[in-house]
Amino acid sequence: MIYLDNAATTFPKPAQVIAASNGAMRLYSANPGRGGHKLSAKAGEAVFACREKLAQMFSCSEERTVFTLNCTHSLNLAIKGVLKSGDHAIISSLEHNSVLRPLENMRESGIISYDVAAVEPLDEEKTVKNFEKLIRPETRMILCTHASNVFGTVLPVKKLSALCKRHKLVFALDCAQSAGILTVNMEKDGIDILCAPGHKGLFGPMGTGVLMFSKNVRIKSLVQGGTGSLSLQKSQPDIYPESLESGTVNLPGIVGLSAGLDFIKAQGGERAIHEKETYLMEILKEDLSVIGNITVFNNMHSKIYSPALSLVVDGEHSEQTAQKLDEKNIAVRAGYHCSYLAHNFCKTTRSGTVRVSPSVFNTKREVKFFAFCLNLIAKNGKI
Repeated sequence: MIYLDNAATTFPKPAQVIAASNGAMRLYSANPGRGGHKLSAKAGEAVFACREKLAQMFSCSEERTVFTLNCTHSLNLAIKGVLKSGDHAIISSLEHNSVLRPLENMRESGIISYDVAAVEPLDEEKTVKNFEKLIRPETRMILCTHASNVFGTVLPVKKLSALCKRHKLVFALDCAQSAGILTVNMEKDGIDILCAPGHKGLFGPMGTGVLMFSKNVRIKSLVQGGTGSLSLQKSQPDIYPESLESGTVNLPGIVGLSAGLDFIKAQGGERAIHEKETYLMEILKEDLSVIGNITVFNNMHSKIYSPALSLVVDGEHSEQTAQKLDEKNIAVRAGYHCSYLAHNFCKTTRSGTVRVSPSVFNTKREVKFFAFCLNLIAKNGKI
């Protein structure tokens, strides 16, 4: 199988990730922080070790590094835990439904309002101006994707964070497609809230995510329950990370995620991974540029982009193309990628797109074989 759907989840997982998760279940699968015995203590130490690595990687404090179920869970906490009645938010025209739908739900309930700023892929200044002109007196937050999950477009994070600082707004960043691939430093980049999945560029298991936030932000809990602390208190503890981590955490997943972070470090860090994946993308884009009867949606002239692009074969729905590729054991994503805004913005709501997203485990030969097969589909309608 040639797996080119890494924007959905990375595959294969590094061997050390699988071994770490299995080891946690076999050797110390006790409830971390919920008992005084040795196994509980060892589990607690393993959870903290991962928390510490994440805090160092993204420049955040350990107590404000919270484990979640996935990036969608993190984004819901960021949105519903910060915005209050009467607030206004601004998002980009490339947002995932994990950003759009919580906001739309709050808008429909009459709690908040929001606007969508158009992204100009090759004009950062214009993108920032599009955000700025939507700011109102009641605006509380700007929330945007770091990199589009459909097109690989990278937004001007530092310029948007500077805009937020000037207007005293909370700046929240969805790093679903950038964590582990693009270098992100919350302090240097001026990020107040960072949301990321564990199972994509961080190479962890599914069912893992992280929410990180600065000392300038308070996030109220949406779920209350056991935290392993202040158990004789009826109300939810107002301390982090416990306040936002009710119930038993995903120990095998977190231990696997910790091993995924070690894997990134062993590869040379995010920059080395991005260079390898960009190398594959450049080969792919060159091969696609000579194929007729296709439309490619990607920042062909951008210096920095996330390793993902979308394309459409003329006269075909994206799912037809993906099915033909699957017959040759090539896995790509077809359809709308849970992003109404992005497809509406690029006028691809009728056909959807075929999304291609390689990882460090892919090879030059694999991406060239994909392009070869796509060329046959574009020419002959079949492989």
